[in-house]
Amino acid sequence: MKEGFHIIEHPADIGIEACGNSLKDVFEFTALGLISVIVEPTTVDPIEQRFVRLVASDAENLLVKWLSEVLYLYDGQNFLMADVSIEHISTNELEAVITGEPVNERKHEFKLDVKAITYHQLKVVQEKENWLVRVFLDI
Repeated sequence: MKEGFHIIEHPADIGIEACGNSLKDVFEFTALGLISVIVEPTTVDPIEQRFVRLVASDAENLLVKWLSEVLYLYDGQNFLMADVSIEHISTNELEAVITGEPVNERKHEFKLDVKAITYHQLKVVQEKENWLVRVFLDI
């Protein structure tokens, strides 16, 4: 698999698989993948910043918390992510700067409503020199 992300079709959910050179890369790609499921990414501009700091028990839990935070910014704060920069990451901590803008129904092209991030077939692994992530979204 080449670096980046792609969407996985699933009977009841939709999945994201990401591959990258580092844990940072796959977490960034997966967040961008989540946003691409919700909205057409090219309609979102990087106008404002949000800062995120998370602590979790392991990499899988951190990924679910991370994506849940991106989803919360959209659902709970009416803020859509345009881009992300993870400043620090380990298997149980993450600090990131998310850029984006407030939801604008007339500007943004919405696709699917994501209800939650699931633990179904969740995977965060390092294979040789690459990291691989798989996560499914409840839609």
